[in-house]
Amino acid sequence: MTREQFVDVARAALGERRSLAAVERIRGGTKKGVYRLVLEDASTAVAYVWNDAENYWPTTPGTDSDDHRDPFSAATGIDLFEAAHRHLTALGIRTPRIHLADRSRTYLPADVVVLEDVTGGSLEALLRADPAAAARPLARLAEALGAMHGHRGPRFGKVALIDAGRASHGESCEQVLLERALTDLAEAASRDTRLRGRDRDLEAAVRGLAATVQPRTEYALIHGELGPDHVLVDAAGEPVIIDIEGLMFFDVEWEHTFLHLRFGEHYPAIAAASAADLDPQRIAFYAMAMHLSLIAGPLRLLDGDFPDRDAMLGIVEHNLAAALAFLPRAAA
Repeated sequence: MTREQFVDVARAALGERRSLAAVERIRGGTKKGVYRLVLEDASTAVAYVWNDAENYWPTTPGTDSDDHRDPFSAATGIDLFEAAHRHLTALGIRTPRIHLADRSRTYLPADVVVLEDVTGGSLEALLRADPAAAARPLARLAEALGAMHGHRGPRFGKVALIDAGRASHGESCEQVLLERALTDLAEAASRDTRLRGRDRDLEAAVRGLAATVQPRTEYALIHGELGPDHVLVDAAGEPVIIDIEGLMFFDVEWEHTFLHLRFGEHYPAIAAASAADLDPQRIAFYAMAMHLSLIAGPLRLLDGDFPDRDAMLGIVEHNLAAALAFLPRAAA
């Protein structure tokens, strides 16, 4: 999108007398457009834009990506964003401040939110460049996760759905994830020939792990995809959580499985605040389910015109090896 398209948005969000000097697309979004708005005084804001043209994910025939009764339907849209923002703000968890949220499509042919621009870079970059400097935001992130995971919901599902008094499809988190893992396995095997012939063994492994999980009816508030790239660091050294549309009440083990995968050697620094009572059976099953998801998802994304194809293929390779590692040596 061009500077001219954002002129009215910038004025509505930041003041009638402000002049928009430039617009820069920020790399990384797959479901929404993310743009930096640069004003005449060099101050900045960030715009999120939701419409079909900004979404790289191909439509899956026979599914409704807007049906939020599926906890893992597309985590995209202004409604999910605003509901998640309300929950995090109420808990005192830092996320970029909102200047404007507009679903009227008066300013753009899209839903748009204009936010504070947190310019300190990502926690991921800081961990690479200066691990010592990253220690404080990492510790503060652990505190935020402790607050989130200590906050319980009456049912599992996206927070916007729960706020509306509705219920997700499925009887339990583990049942939803079993069905999803089997679907991901079938999709992945249809796209990657290396899985054909091993899919039955992988299905047996998934079902076996799922069978060890005991019932539970307690659900924590989780981000769902919280890697260090989804945490910014502000000028005060505070972590700022972004890409929040997937916020939901779910098993805390699903969050920790992703945290362990993405934070790697830094995971123990953030695990202490909320990892004491994790169920090892759920962790094992969810790790397998997540690896299958991170094979099928990137392969599905590559059906479209997503530009950073090498990055997606790298994710596929890593998770393919990790999923196959769950098989007995003879089957693998």
